[in-house]
Amino acid sequence: MNSVLILRLAGPLQSWGASARFARRTTETAPTKSGVIGLLAAALGRDRTADLTDLAALHFAVRTGQPGTRLRDFQTAHHADPGKAMPVSERFYLADAVFVAALAGNDTLIRTLHTALQAPVYLPYLGRRSCPPQGPLDLGVMDTNDPVQALTTQEWQASDWYRQQRRRDRTVTLTILAEDTAHSPARDMLRDQPISFDPRHRRYALRSMTSTQTDVPNPRPNPAARNRHTPLPVPRHEPEALLSPMDGP
Repeated sequence: MNSVLILRLAGPLQSWGASARFARRTTETAPTKSGVIGLLAAALGRDRTADLTDLAALHFAVRTGQPGTRLRDFQTAHHADPGKAMPVSERFYLADAVFVAALAGNDTLIRTLHTALQAPVYLPYLGRRSCPPQGPLDLGVMDTNDPVQALTTQEWQASDWYRQQRRRDRTVTLTILAEDTAHSPARDMLRDQPISFDPRHRRYALRSMTSTQTDVPNPRPNPAARNRHTPLPVPRHEPEALLSPMDGP
């Protein structure tokens, strides 16, 4: 019997790198399978040298609810030897992004992961240790073996300010990136299939992906609201109204 674990991946910063070139550390526009599997392995308390076969076999899909903004940060470091500076590195992040991820697999393993997320052994993070999640990760378990179908039934996850921009829409169209088990040569490929997290020899394989879209209801639509492109009236500026009347002499 299979089931699907649903995760909410949201935070001030996220960084999901599928490749790193020396001092340049990029991020994908959506969570990677290797990054999410690493998060789950941390929740279980697995060592970096532990076998990943069972976790890597999970079928993975992710839906973008709020794409966020791409940020670049420059970082400096110094070697333990006095006066020896390390090269300046570029680190890329996604700010204010919200995703929903789904992982399908054996029901026993899925339930074990679900329990681990309630009390993780190691702190889960969103791609990098400097990116803690905002709010609970766990959105529950569904009795299905299709992660894409599970994502089409999930409520739209986004910040209130972002939802406010779409308040006139009764539905929103969201993108789903899903693992392609058919391995068609026409699909997109990403090297984020984890083989080993061992720091001495990290290994990742290519993974085939497909991109689809789904329409989900807006939980708080307001079609009669003012169009977001229409500027709001500017209130009259009266700074004197904030001052108390002065007492007489």
